[in-house]
Amino acid sequence: MTSFCVAIPARYQSTRFPGKPLVEIHGKPMVQHVYERAVASGATRVVVATDDQRIAQVVRAFGGEVCMTRAHPSGTDRLAEVVQQLNLSDDTILVNVQGDEPMIPPLNIAQVAHNLAQHTDASIATLVVPIEDAEERDNPNIVKVVFNQQGYALYFSRAAIPYVRDQQDVAQAKYYRHIGIYAYRAAYLGRYTAQPPAPMEQAECLEQLRALYLGDRIHVAIAQQTPPPGIDTPEDLVKLLQAITS
Repeated sequence: MTSFCVAIPARYQSTRFPGKPLVEIHGKPMVQHVYERAVASGATRVVVATDDQRIAQVVRAFGGEVCMTRAHPSGTDRLAEVVQQLNLSDDTILVNVQGDEPMIPPLNIAQVAHNLAQHTDASIATLVVPIEDAEERDNPNIVKVVFNQQGYALYFSRAAIPYVRDQQDVAQAKYYRHIGIYAYRAAYLGRYTAQPPAPMEQAECLEQLRALYLGDRIHVAIAQQTPPPGIDTPEDLVKLLQAITS
């Protein structure tokens, strides 16, 4: 069984949804839903990484562990500070479960950690699920990914990729939604954050593109369980609440 830790980066000042980690879903703040699912995954340690005292107070109130960090441009940069503060060994597998994935299945968290352990040539492991409808495919808040036959990412985008030139072939094209979860070895995070953001990372606002720009490999696998899309906007929250109460 793969041993791993989980860090949940959580920031209050989201451009599209300020205060998102503290929004209540069925009587609990979103960050608590994520935390409890991380604990249920079998992780040896779970921490919430934040620079906001409001989030920290809520997490401590429900019994969670907090790692206070500086402000960072991305969750991955924040996790590099977590590695330093917790003094994690270089080979520790650290899973980044984004704080806007309140319905992430615990099985998926364990899966991505195991996948990284099994693929020693990968710097990062992540998960995807097939996209079944055009609305999801064309939604820029839902990140799409294309990968090669060995299961390594070629590109991530907010656009619908692959682009289908001949529209009569759209129905045959396969699209995959990226799930907001990553596994890294602790040593890699220091190397990642030592490099400046990549131009394509800044254009798409997708931190994983820095790894591809640097030539690092990201292993991609189909998630064993399909979660609903993460919460990027208030509209996403409405859809989730409707889905879980219907």
